[in-house]
Amino acid sequence: MEHGQEANPSEKGKRGGGGKLSRSETVTVRLDPKLNYLCELAARAQRRTKSSFIEWAIDYALGFVEVPNPTPTGKTIALAANELWDVDESDRLAQLAFYAPVLMTHDEQLTWRLVETNGLLWRGNYAGADETWHWDSSNPRNFRWEVFREHYQTFRQVVEGRRPKSDLPTWQEKRRKPAAFDTDLDDDCPF
Repeated sequence: MEHGQEANPSEKGKRGGGGKLSRSETVTVRLDPKLNYLCELAARAQRRTKSSFIEWAIDYALGFVEVPNPTPTGKTIALAANELWDVDESDRLAQLAFYAPVLMTHDEQLTWRLVETNGLLWRGNYAGADETWHWDSSNPRNFRWEVFREHYQTFRQVVEGRRPKSDLPTWQEKRRKPAAFDTDLDDDCPF
């Protein structure tokens, strides 16, 4: 990708790496005693460690869990992985908002509400008699991914109450009208 060019989220999901946790990252799973014992037996049957078996079982199960969406897609979490996963936290939030908004946490919803109402983050145009900026926040193609990445932490800190809303990036909501032609040119002439 060339410098300054914004990534298309569908292209980003196709790049390599980032799909699995490294072995140094651990996840603590609390299993009831019966399930823990059965996991241990299943791991032995597959000649795996218990953690390797649990990772395999989760990966396998993701192929059966459908992504809840306002419009049924029939996609499972595993099939939607390229739309939902990204290395960048900001991109993961945006992709979740576009592809599975019903899975968003409360804080993610609050952040996204600020994003949807911030014209700096969306391609659009000035329209109407008052020349106000209009955009469609339901279309990922209108989203300015690079600008959101740049300001993501500010949005999160506003939601967390660590910064005031006035710290959010702003845009010129209405088009500036050109200044009226100044007829007093005497002071501006170099001769």
